[in-house]
Amino acid sequence: MVTGIVKAIASPELGWTGWILLLPAISVVLTGLCCALRVKSKLPGWITVLALAGSFALVLKLYFLRGDAGAPVVVHLWDWMNFRWGDQDKWHTLQADVSVYVDSLTLFWLLFVTGLGTLIAIYATEYMEADVGKGYARFFNGVSIFILAMCTLVMADNLLLLYLGWEGVGLASYLLVGYYYKKPSAVAAGKKAFIVNRVGDLGLAVGIWLIWVNYGTIEFNTLFQVWQDMERGVGGFDKSLIPYCLMLGAFGKSAQLPLYVWLPDAMEGPTPVSALIHAATMVTAGVYLIARTYPLFTLHPDALATVAWVGGLTAIFSATIGMAQYDFKRVFAYSTISQLGYMFMGLGVGTTFGAAYHTLTHAFFKALLFLTAGAIMHGFAGQLDLRKLSGLRKVPGFKIVSWTMLIGCLWLSAFPYSAGMLSKDVILVQALGGKDHGFVWLGWIGLITAGMTAYYAFRVWFRVCAGPVFYMPGEESHDDHDAHDAHHDDHGAHATAPTSTTSHEFHPHAPRWAMNGVLIVIMLGAFATGIPGYMELRGESNWAQVMMAHSSAFAGSVQAHVTDAVNFGMNPHQLVEVFGTAASLGGIAIAMYFHLLQRKSADKLRAWLLAHNSIRWIPVAMENKWYVDEFYHACVRGPAWIAGHILHFTDKHVVDGLMVNGLGRIPPALGRLFQPLYNGVLQGYATTMAGGAALVVAWVVYRWLTSGVGA
Repeated sequence: MVTGIVKAIASPELGWTGWILLLPAISVVLTGLCCALRVKSKLPGWITVLALAGSFALVLKLYFLRGDAGAPVVVHLWDWMNFRWGDQDKWHTLQADVSVYVDSLTLFWLLFVTGLGTLIAIYATEYMEADVGKGYARFFNGVSIFILAMCTLVMADNLLLLYLGWEGVGLASYLLVGYYYKKPSAVAAGKKAFIVNRVGDLGLAVGIWLIWVNYGTIEFNTLFQVWQDMERGVGGFDKSLIPYCLMLGAFGKSAQLPLYVWLPDAMEGPTPVSALIHAATMVTAGVYLIARTYPLFTLHPDALATVAWVGGLTAIFSATIGMAQYDFKRVFAYSTISQLGYMFMGLGVGTTFGAAYHTLTHAFFKALLFLTAGAIMHGFAGQLDLRKLSGLRKVPGFKIVSWTMLIGCLWLSAFPYSAGMLSKDVILVQALGGKDHGFVWLGWIGLITAGMTAYYAFRVWFRVCAGPVFYMPGEESHDDHDAHDAHHDDHGAHATAPTSTTSHEFHPHAPRWAMNGVLIVIMLGAFATGIPGYMELRGESNWAQVMMAHSSAFAGSVQAHVTDAVNFGMNPHQLVEVFGTAASLGGIAIAMYFHLLQRKSADKLRAWLLAHNSIRWIPVAMENKWYVDEFYHACVRGPAWIAGHILHFTDKHVVDGLMVNGLGRIPPALGRLFQPLYNGVLQGYATTMAGGAALVVAWVVYRWLTSGVGA
């Protein structure tokens, strides 16, 4: 068992690892040139695919060289920042080079970031082909920027370089969410994502500064050694703030309460962006950050408990919203927030292994779900309303889409012995076995959320892919296939699906080999992510657990084996096995009844709820996302807007108008007052002199008279 972080070894012979970063950087430059030259072909897409595939191949090579869980290595690429002052003591040194820190955590994340990135880029070459000659090159430029920034974040050997990658993925997200810049809702969504993330990024920046102030370094290798040499207990007030600052940054990037509101609106971007950035990779950056800096979360006794409770509450809160949405892309968005909550719960209750393993399984099945949603949008002119689609598994060309979506829904629902179940159960067992901070209650929250997740996942599949064939095209033309109707999530009753197509003039556009092929490969990858769990069931070591055990997240790599009864005379393993299976199967069964067998019953249930004033607020609030956006508008955005206009008025009319420009107008006004006295006419000067002499005489007389009166 690993009990500490091994000191990293300098490995200049691995300098070729820099190409993992350089290849996406080259893609950024080349796709940027394609933008400037207005290339009207798929060349930008294939440049990106080749660059990302090359990076993935190098990651595989690095894994087979360093995946033996040996000591971490540091590969110096080039000097960047090196400031020294004072007496050259470590507290007066700031060093941050462009170097790569490679341990098993780095490799674990890089494998699915570059692998899925390559597959989704291939998918996007077909999905975005309607934009060839318009925004096609710009799209792939944004994707290249993202992969470059994400790899920089994961491979960084210091916190400053990590922060550079952190801001880079935020920039890429902003550019890609606002890809349809002529659409106001897409522009607003991009700005919302960028601004909300600034809150978390500020927390991360303060955390990095506090780490440097307290430990004198921001390099991971030195930081971990200093941390192990110094007292590991709770530090001073400023030290205890470090984990809270880091978790604020993580909550912003990974869309946790209260900073989750940007992610559902980010669905305005093209669907490959949703799959790559907002489901599989970027939103896991917060999980990576906490796993990478996990030792620092011992600096406050309640830090990890805070992470766990925020994750658990986010999971169940977002699940309630996902149950009531009609735009199935947004359903998947809220499920992403919920599943990220499970990951943070795992980190908080002490299983970095469970959190990382669920990150891996989720990356595949959620990318699969988003890409199947994209295929449906692509084929049905942007249609996303689950009330307007039915029976797609029987529609020619959509069988692969329907059945791969089924696998994604099964994995999301934690169906018995699926990879999603195996990874989620690790977290729930650890929570139910916890004896502090109310972790047992968190375990039950996780089980309840699992049932809700199964329900809304199969609500989508039964409505869209099963049942009688019926479809209505979206309102947007195929040229703008991703700019879906902003009113799709209007809160009306479920539409009853007729038994035949109502629009005989519309012919669905079935996906071709690039999209279908990627769906099949990612589905196989989703199956493969269950292999580590199956090996553990056979008594062998879990690959994900081994990877975490030899990284900075080693402290949470040991799974709890609690044999004492917790509830109902069962230990945590038995509780999760029984209640977890019941939650999954029960949620699927309820969804089947209301959204496949008896669809009219869903309408009747909703009407019954709305008819009773005491409970009608529940479905209304869920459909309106608990009015969180409205609350933020009233408490944050509205006051900020008012304050901005007050300051603008003050600046324009008081500071500039009165103080600056007002004072500046006094000399010209005085000049204009006396200007008639200096008109260049001799008689005018004589008059002026006479007037001046008269004023002088009058002043002398006045002083003489007043002096005389005083005497």
